[in-house]
Amino acid sequence: MVGIANLEIGNLRSVSNAIDWFGFDHRLVDSASQLDEVTHLILPGVGSFHIAMRRVHDTGLFEPLREFAASGRPLLGVCLGMQLLGSRGDEGEDTGGLELIPGAVRRLDETQVESVPHIGWNSVDIRAAHPLFRGVRTGVDFYFVHSYHLSPDDGSYVLGVTDCGESIVSVAASGNVVGFQFHPEKSQANGLRLLENFCGWDGSC
Repeated sequence: MVGIANLEIGNLRSVSNAIDWFGFDHRLVDSASQLDEVTHLILPGVGSFHIAMRRVHDTGLFEPLREFAASGRPLLGVCLGMQLLGSRGDEGEDTGGLELIPGAVRRLDETQVESVPHIGWNSVDIRAAHPLFRGVRTGVDFYFVHSYHLSPDDGSYVLGVTDCGESIVSVAASGNVVGFQFHPEKSQANGLRLLENFCGWDGSC
């Protein structure tokens, strides 16, 4: 059973439609008790870091999400959801994150990036092998829409990078926790392959 966290900050329909396409059972997760019923969890998101983290706290999901990750079950953050996995973000105001992938969320450097937000197709240079990359080669394009990005504290968390004028981490992981800065559900065959790989992954590397 794949859970999709409902923080009312993301396009839940496109993610759920993709999971439907693969034939995996899924459900929206609105409360901590529902986390006990899922084997995998996707944390989607669009919008502001501090508003999203406020929703995490208001729904009582902060500690349950951390406990879910500690259980070894696979957890995937998508776009803003990836950023929420970090330690802190300074969008709007300085706000603590879920602290599942140590690092800070920062705005794209407008002196290097042609336009902010970074919108459109861009390639991912895979830097480390991972089960989620099965059947996906390095250098293929995925769809991005973001103004901020997670910068992990340590290179060991980096699985993929993207050059948008500034080199950013577009895929990061810590054990059973993975983040994609792009939208796999909007990235055609390669993005859907990543999601399918996640849904069939046991969380081990």
